[in-house]
Amino acid sequence: MSKLAQLLSYLERPGVTELVFRSGEAAVMHSGTHVHPLTVTPLQANQIQRFFEGTPVLTHLPKGPGVPSQTLPMDLLGGRYVVSMSSGGAPLEIRVAKPRAAASTWTDIPEAELPEGMGRRPRKRNLTPPPMEPSTLRDAVTARDLPRHGSATSTPATSDSAIGLTNPEAIPEPSHEVATQRYRAVKPTPAPIPVPAAPEPEPEPPPPPAPTPTLATPRRRPRVGGTVDEALREHLITARRQAASDVHVVAADPVRFRRAGALEPMGEPISAAGVEAMVLPLLNPEQAEQLERLGYADLAADVEGAGRVRINVSRQRTGLKICLRLVASQPPSLESLGLPPEVRGLAKHHQGLVIVAGPNGHGKTTSMAALIDMFNASHPMHIITVEDPVEVVHPRKQAIVTQREVGTHTRSFARALAGALREDPDVIAIGELRDRETVEMALAASETGHLVIATMSTPSAAKTIDRLIDMFPPDDQAQVRATLAGSLKLVLSQRLVRRADGRGLVAAFEMITGGIALWALVRDDKLYQLPSLLQRGRSFGMISLESSLRELLQGGVITRQEALAHATDPKAFAHEDPRPR
Repeated sequence: MSKLAQLLSYLERPGVTELVFRSGEAAVMHSGTHVHPLTVTPLQANQIQRFFEGTPVLTHLPKGPGVPSQTLPMDLLGGRYVVSMSSGGAPLEIRVAKPRAAASTWTDIPEAELPEGMGRRPRKRNLTPPPMEPSTLRDAVTARDLPRHGSATSTPATSDSAIGLTNPEAIPEPSHEVATQRYRAVKPTPAPIPVPAAPEPEPEPPPPPAPTPTLATPRRRPRVGGTVDEALREHLITARRQAASDVHVVAADPVRFRRAGALEPMGEPISAAGVEAMVLPLLNPEQAEQLERLGYADLAADVEGAGRVRINVSRQRTGLKICLRLVASQPPSLESLGLPPEVRGLAKHHQGLVIVAGPNGHGKTTSMAALIDMFNASHPMHIITVEDPVEVVHPRKQAIVTQREVGTHTRSFARALAGALREDPDVIAIGELRDRETVEMALAASETGHLVIATMSTPSAAKTIDRLIDMFPPDDQAQVRATLAGSLKLVLSQRLVRRADGRGLVAAFEMITGGIALWALVRDDKLYQLPSLLQRGRSFGMISLESSLRELLQGGVITRQEALAHATDPKAFAHEDPRPR
């Protein structure tokens, strides 16, 4: 329950007429002649405004000196209330009451019987309490004896350490009977007509107690979905056997496998109903609702005989479409991916930021999984991964690997990172740096004793640093450059290039290592000098994309056409001998 909803619930109590929030004073509720404190400490104007965030109260709040106060009916959290607001030069004051709260709970009383300063109150039916006997009246506590707000006997309930809200269960219910009995004349009550008592029903047996949740029986919402259609499973098994990286299933089109970077049709076209029959068993209710609302859904599944698969389901012109990425069943090693040996130097860092960059579909997630497996196999530490969805599943080795999926285990990357800082992590892996909030949390984690590994969809290592800084407004970029200059340890950009024999793809890398030379360029906003730093930075472990492509070309692994197609500077290959050495 939100704080505002908790406060508005007091108006449902008998006799409560309004809630009053005044800056510099504690929040109170009025109950007839009584004032009950709702907070232990005085509230500031910003605290009061925080209660009403997202409501029309802040929109209509008078602003500026000399602006008169106003009273308006408003909808707050689904309920109808009358809100009085005053601000301007005076302290902020907001009063919330029910639409009929002006009608008092007192009945008409002669003016002579009212205390000084209390005028006539309108009559409200069916609210007069039954008269009390004289003996009871003598024993009753008068309204003067009840504790009032600010008195020495007024004891507020347990405080909330954050904003001073009191516990609603600890606030005493206002006594309408006691508060009004002193000013009401006792009238004789006619004797009640005897009514024969109905036979008491037999008590029902109490329900059996609910089982106490234990570690063996956790309270978990049942998850539906994740079932793979048999026809789709056969396609995935075939794709895995033929070393395909992706499978595309489109309504009114044949299934296509991506092999060595090219899409190849397989079989006859599939109808829209056939694709829908493949999609529906995959999705749980939340994913089905997302597909209906947003037009796409992302998930991952383990398929018997085909291993782990990352799945994207989307709507398009002819119907539904499924794109399936075949994920490695085990985390790959650095050597199997051909990563530069200098990457192993990351093992000596205990904090900082590492970025794995490259275009979409060029193996960034696989390279990050290899880096995580390097730490998992060699260090007893805690590794937290945040992915959308979880792709490579890491087995238990020396480290504890906690894998969280956005949408299933956490709401967003930023929320997961905020929680991860309290989970004693050593390494934090982020599936993708998509927005400024996530980048802010990643930079904060890299400065507080954590090694952060993340991916970004950028064409080169130099563009990666530019993109990180450009995510922030100009006024903040100087601070971001200073933070990056101290925390950036490695930027690894990669491209998958078709082999000369057509049997698959090979990775070409561009690597920028952190050091004084790089940090000076970042801090002084001279990133345009990065290409020259890459050319002379081999002694610092830096690798340019052109030098990596040149090594593959000279080794006969790729063709000259492929090298020219992926090079950032094709002129570097103008006089290159295409023959392997």
